Amino acid sequence: MNTGASAKINLLGLTRQQLEAFFAERGEKSFRASQLMKWIHQQGVTDFDAMTNLSVALRQRLNQEAEIRAPELVTEQCSADGTRKWVLRLEGDNAIETVFIPESDRGTLCVSSQVGCALDCTFCSTARQGFNRNLTSAEIIAQLWFARRALNDSAESADKITNVVMMGMGEPLLNFNNSVAAMELMLEDFAYGLSKRKVTLSTSGVVPAIDRLKQVIDVSLAVSLHAPNDELRDQLVPLNRKYPIKELLAACRRYIDGKNHKHTITFEYVMLDGVNDSVEQAYQLAKLIRNLPSKVNLIPFNPFPGTGYKRSSQIIIDRFRDILQQNGLTTITRRPRGDDIDAACGQLVGKVQDRSRRAQHFMRLEQSAIIEREASI
Repeated sequence: MNTGASAKINLLGLTRQQLEAFFAERGEKSFRASQLMKWIHQQGVTDFDAMTNLSVALRQRLNQEAEIRAPELVTEQCSADGTRKWVLRLEGDNAIETVFIPESDRGTLCVSSQVGCALDCTFCSTARQGFNRNLTSAEIIAQLWFARRALNDSAESADKITNVVMMGMGEPLLNFNNSVAAMELMLEDFAYGLSKRKVTLSTSGVVPAIDRLKQVIDVSLAVSLHAPNDELRDQLVPLNRKYPIKELLAACRRYIDGKNHKHTITFEYVMLDGVNDSVEQAYQLAKLIRNLPSKVNLIPFNPFPGTGYKRSSQIIIDRFRDILQQNGLTTITRRPRGDDIDAACGQLVGKVQDRSRRAQHFMRLEQSAIIEREASI
């Protein structure tokens, strides 16, 4: 990877419309865009000289003015359950994590949208790392580009990536334009050709951006809810203080309004022992969303160093699930995947050159807690 500033245009993250404009500026026909996209995204080719259906003159010009540049692999880990995690190095000595989760009927790639996260959800390890910057559209789509090649090289079929979820590091709606451009490439027939039902954006609830998202692209929406009332959600997901639950649910309803009757919102709910897993809270949640076409994913909390939370017991999770189902809500308990390699939900950290100084803040809190514990002994 070229870690210095480059005058060349990285074509990896350009949508078909952007590539058509790129070629039009150079006096080329618009169909060159689809030809190039097939080489890059479907065949994984980065060498312009290997793109034999382009003229020699065009290939020479592309070599002079453009490049196809992806992040560099730092490490790869494989979990006992088959989950794979790649750490990819970016410019500026940052790194992000991308996770592939194989299942019998699907293969899901979890993609990051930011270096760290600008939000500070208290149960999330990514939030502890602070925030550096948004990823470019090239850096976002490069994760899918890289994963397909890696799986193909390891004798896995690239077709096993059937679903992509924007649930990795970061809040994708706070990196709106680049996230949308990357998802357009995921849906693009000349690139990855994924179904709009197979691409999911997960948000903590940036209400204006949810409304904007509906206007520009049709993908599935998941919402990190995690609490059935504002008082608790203010603590767990501080963004709730700006966009409380009532406003968030109204935005969710607007998002699916007019869509196919099978279109639903997925609500993600991490199960925290003694925090949000009581019988009363289960009934509150059921009442809150039962009139909204939706399903609930219950996520057993995945611990990380320094957290003050614990995972709810399986008995408590099952009880919570049963109450929701008895109230007519489709509810699934997500099976922890990749937790032995810290690839599970909420565990992604990468390497963040923190500009927010949040990591330093949490370190000071942990050091103070250690001093207090030692003083009390």
